[in-house]
Amino acid sequence: VQLQASGGGLVQAGGSLRLSCAASGRALSSYNMGWFRAAPGKEREFVAAIRWIGGSTKYSDSVKGRFTISRDNAKNTVYLQMNSLIPEDTAVYYCALDMSGRVLHSNPDMYQYWGQGTLVTVSS
Repeated sequence: VQLQASGGGLVQAGGSLRLSCAASGRALSSYNMGWFRAAPGKEREFVAAIRWIGGSTKYSDSVKGRFTISRDNAKNTVYLQMNSLIPEDTAVYYCALDMSGRVLHSNPDMYQYWGQGTLVTVSS
């Protein structure tokens, strides 16, 4: 499985960005996808996750109400719409895939495949 993330960039505080992550490779059926981020000097942290079947979602408290995760099943693509961005959102954002397709995990160790990361910089 390959994951290709895109959409990062430089934005002013209060602005918006949409990240995309396309999955390809082996046949994909029931799985979950998540977004994580790593700020400079900090560990990777959970941002959001979505179940491919049913579309239920999970968010970290720090982004709830500002970020929205969604997916396009036909394109095997997951999106992260980020609104009301603040400088603390500056990080490299990674998409990840969990083949189990069951519980939505916030623990990065539960994801088997990772994208290459895309940098989001929010200026004040």
